[in-house]
Amino acid sequence: MNAAARQLETLGGRIAALQESGGGSVTALSNDARTSTDLLGALPPRYGEVLLNLLDRLESSALFSEESCSFSQKDLLDNLQVWVDKARALLAS
Repeated sequence: MNAAARQLETLGGRIAALQESGGGSVTALSNDARTSTDLLGALPPRYGEVLLNLLDRLESSALFSEESCSFSQKDLLDNLQVWVDKARALLAS
């Protein structure tokens, strides 16, 4: 498994932990994603833009309770999972 694929699997695991039990940390997910230079370099630039946009919104949602934030943390995590799935398919092709 190359570095990009390892970084993608790490992100997928962090997202799954947050989705399943609220375990893990939004900060850890965000830090890992932002420093996944091998992964981001292996994907088209648009993937990086989308990822950073989702992370910005996820970090904002983590600062507020679910009711007071315009971003649903569950929806953002679902969108990040879609991003991971699409990135995985692209890397496999």
